[in-house]
Formats: sequence, structure tokens, C-alpha cells
Amino acid sequence: MKCSAQLAGFAVLMALGTCPSWGAVSGSVTGVVRDSAGVPQIGAEVELLRPDLSVVTSVYTNSLGRFTIASILPGHYALKAMDTSFLPSLRENVRVRGSRTVVNLTLNTLYEVIQWLPSEPRSGNAGRDDWAWTLRSAADRPLLRWLEDGPLVVVSDGSGTRPKLKARLMATGQAGTFGESGQRFSTTVEDTPSNSRELLARVDFAPDSDAAMESMLGFRQDLGYAGSVQSVAAITLHPDVESAGNAGMDEAALHSWETMRLGDALEVEAGSNAVIARMGGRSPSTAAAALPFASAEWRKGASTVGYRMVTMTASVASDPAAMSETETAAALPQFSARGDRLALEHGLHQEIGWERRTDSSGMALLVYTDEVDNPVLEAKRRFAGNDSGAAAIPSGVLFDAASGLMRAAGPNFSSTGVRASFERRLPGGEELRATYASGSAVVMPALPPAKPLSQLLTGAYARHVQSYAISLSGTLEGTKTHWRASYRWQPEDTVTPVDPFALDALAPYLNLRLRQCIHHCGEGSTGVEALIEVRNLLAEGYHPYLAGDGSVLIFAQDQRSLRGGLAFTF
Repeated sequence: MKCSAQLAGFAVLMALGTCPSWGAVSGSVTGVVRDSAGVPQIGAEVELLRPDLSVVTSVYTNSLGRFTIASILPGHYALKAMDTSFLPSLRENVRVRGSRTVVNLTLNTLYEVIQWLPSEPRSGNAGRDDWAWTLRSAADRPLLRWLEDGPLVVVSDGSGTRPKLKARLMATGQAGTFGESGQRFSTTVEDTPSNSRELLARVDFAPDSDAAMESMLGFRQDLGYAGSVQSVAAITLHPDVESAGNAGMDEAALHSWETMRLGDALEVEAGSNAVIARMGGRSPSTAAAALPFASAEWRKGASTVGYRMVTMTASVASDPAAMSETETAAALPQFSARGDRLALEHGLHQEIGWERRTDSSGMALLVYTDEVDNPVLEAKRRFAGNDSGAAAIPSGVLFDAASGLMRAAGPNFSSTGVRASFERRLPGGEELRATYASGSAVVMPALPPAKPLSQLLTGAYARHVQSYAISLSGTLEGTKTHWRASYRWQPEDTVTPVDPFALDALAPYLNLRLRQCIHHCGEGSTGVEALIEVRNLLAEGYHPYLAGDGSVLIFAQDQRSLRGGLAFTF
């Protein structure tokens, strides 16, 4: 009984010790919230935070951009300013005594913060912090931080160092991809000659061979709050791609678009993709098209309602978030053959969707209609008595001798469907994404053996099917290895994806992507990193057929491929 009384008394003393002293003199915090140009911001919200970032109170700025928070107990706090169209700004270690403390805050747009990317790596003895994610300037001053349960915030009022030139060289070895096999080198250069303009260029080639070469030149002009204008030109040369009697395919595209913001809620994007391709040889074939696209999004709070119209099918990647605007696959469509002519995969896709996103989760639902012309059917072809296929290429296909892949045009079809997705950030920092889609896909039916290729292709048809996909990504704590694993399933007899116009579609079946930092891999800094990517890891979804000439055709949505190499940023 005596022991219980002592414990109770000790608990009371501890509680009294942690309570604020009623006799302490309270203080106040006052200041002005401005944008990067020095203009006071009216109606900006300012929060007073404890050291653990829990909110004490909040106020709004007046017509002069000024705020005042009174009756604050002495101690250490943080201040966060927020306003529409700006990133939140955070000032830490604000010490309040028994008097007035003046703290001025600056709000910046995301574009302005991007200009602060560090041009030099952090020093080896730089201090570490316990934030989930930090972007620092070249002088090791923190610029952006991702709060554990909050948004991206600016934690510095300085402008930092504006980069002028960023360059990246990557050496890879890859196999199993149409038009690209063996060793390759790619270089990417981004130049920022002014605060609102950016130039980018990319060249991709195979050394000591006549294999494919890709190049890209782009321009971006930011219009501030009104939006942006961008234009990208891409060219690819595939001398190893052949058709019946012809060899060497060249492609070119001009991808131009403009983004317009009408107030805080409405954003509109419109543009066009002008493409042309040519097969050289005795009877050359040329295909050209103008493929327009447009979208509109209306935002209110965390929800977005949008409409999208597009006429070029999207590139499918094992990691859509890793696709870069300097990738030629983002600007060039897919070509195949129909008869003795080049065939361009295109169509008309329209969708209406709803999306809701928070800091830790997101969900989306949309309905769509498609008209698809010349869907690409891809197969691994093993020619009878001639591995190279130089003298046995039938009419109606494109054949890539380097990878052994063949492409032909499938039947045109129409489709209506739905797509739903859910994303969640897990407690350990991993990100989970699940997707469901329904719509039409091309099916290769089971046929008796030794059928001519033309009969195999004419037997293909479209059928309404369903697709399920899941992906998980994260970073290993000890080695800082970035990883992503994904799996997408749809019926085994399908050879084209459901919803081929989806921007964020995952590659089919099991895929794995690893990126390992070797030396200084901070955003915007020099460094070396290793990359390995395996698509269709278990070689699923293969449909072998015996053609009339004795060759074997193995159709699949995506042939297994391996890509790995080193990337140097300087």
C-alpha cells in the first residue's frame, strides 16, 4: 500500500514537471509571407508547429501579407506557410522567448524549386538527418523535404545555385527487344540557358556495328503560372529490320504540345505527334500520319475529374515512373507490316475518369472507348534451315535479324472498358499499386500444325477479357538499392494488352527492376549507378505455332528481355 502511494506521488510530480508553468511569460511570432518575387501573399495559412511537427495553432495573413500568432509559451517551434499554387514553406528551430519574434517566409512554385537542383555532390563528411527524403543545394543547405505524413515542403528561402548543364552517359547490354540488341551506349544532355527554358538531347547507338541508332532533340519553355510549351524531335534508324525484298527502316517523329492552366482548378493539354517511317529496298514503302491528342483536368481539393483523347498507343514499361521524356519510345509509335506495306499502330481512345490522391494513397476509376487499327502482333521466329532469315522472310511481316523478332499487323477492333487502380504508401516506405482493367484484346486461337503464316494471322480476333496487375517498390535500407517488382496477368491466349492507350500500364507478367548507387547518386549530382531490368522473367504467355514452311513462330505479348548496365552522371 505504501509502495502504491509512492508511485502515485511520483506520477503526479512527473505530470506537474511536464506541464507548462502558469507563471511563464508568453511571446508572439509575427512576419510577412511573400512569393519569390517579393509580393506579399494575402490569405496564406501559417501554422505554428511543435518540434515533432504537430500543429499548435494556425492563422491567415492579412491584406499586407502579415501574420501574428500571440500567447505562445517560450520554447522551440517551427512555422509552415501554405497557399494555393505554391509548395509549403517550412522554417525550423524558431526560438520563442517572452517577446516578439519576427519570422518572414517565402513561398515558391515547384518549377522555381526545380531550378535549385544541386550542381555538385554533397561532401563526404556532410551531416545526416532523419528525414524521409531531403534535397540539398551544392552548399549542403536543405531545400526540399518530404514530411513523414505530410507534403513536400521548401525549407530554405535562398535561391541556391541554378544548374546550366546536366549530362548522363549509360552503357548497357540488352537482348530480346525489337530493333535493339547487344551492347549500346546512350548519352543524355540537358541544358538550362535561362530560368524558363530547357534544351535536351539524347543519342543511343551500338558501337562497332550497323545496329539501330536513336537520337532525340527537345525544347521546353515554361510560361510560369499559365503553363508550358514543349517540342521533341526523335529519329531512329533500324538497318537490321527487314521485310520481303526490303531492308532498313527509318522513323522520325515531331512531338509538340502545350499545357495551359486556367485558374487553380482547370488544366488543359493539347498537342500532336507527326510521324513518318520508310522501308528501303527494291520497292520502298512509306507510312505517315498526324496523331493529335488532348486532355482536360478539373481539380477540387484532393479529387480530379478528367477527359483524355489520344490517337497513338502508349509505350509499355516495367516501371512507368522511370520513363523519361528523352526516351525515344515516348515519342515514336510502333510499326509493323500488312501485306507489302508498312502499318502504323494507332486509333482513337477517349476516356472520362475520376481520381483522388492524398500524401499516402491514391485511387482512380475511368471508363473508355477504343478504336484500334493495325495492332502489333509480335513473335519470335525460327526460320527453317536459315537462322538469319535473310532468304525466307514472308510477305506481311517486319523481321529484326538482331533479336530474331517478327512483327505483323493484327485485325482492327473496337473496345469499351473500365480501369481502376489503387496506390498506397506502406509504413516501411514501400509503395503498393494494384490495377484492374477490362476491355478487348487480340487472341491467337489454337490451330492445327503447319499452317501458312497468312492463315495464322487471319485467324486472330479480338475478345473481351480482363486484366489484373500489382506492383511493389521500395528502397533497401542498408544498400540503398531501389527496386520494383510487378506482375500483370490476362488470359494466356491474348497477344495484345487490354487498354493499349493507358499511360501507366505495366509490362505483362513478372518484371523486376533494380537500381544500385555505386558512387554519389544524389539528384542533380555527379555519380555512378548500376541498373538491371528483366521483363517477362518466367517467359510466360508464349504461343508456339508451326508455319507451313517448317519454321516456328512463338507469339507473346512481351518476349523475355534483359537489360543491364552502368550509368554515369556528370
